[in-house]
Amino acid sequence: MILLRTPERDERGATAVEYGLMVAMIAIVIIAGVTFFGLAVSDLFLIPAGVFKG
Repeated sequence: MILLRTPERDERGATAVEYGLMVAMIAIVIIAGVTFFGLAVSDLFLIPAGVFKG
């Protein structure tokens, strides 16, 4: 009897690419969040700093 087997494929390269894309997307979200919220947080600290300065 001849058994038909599907050839096993090496998916390590595809997995590495997928992880790389996920890391890139997470980095983009973090950079966008820090840029957006960083300006707002900076303003929160500048207002009280002006009170103590004068």
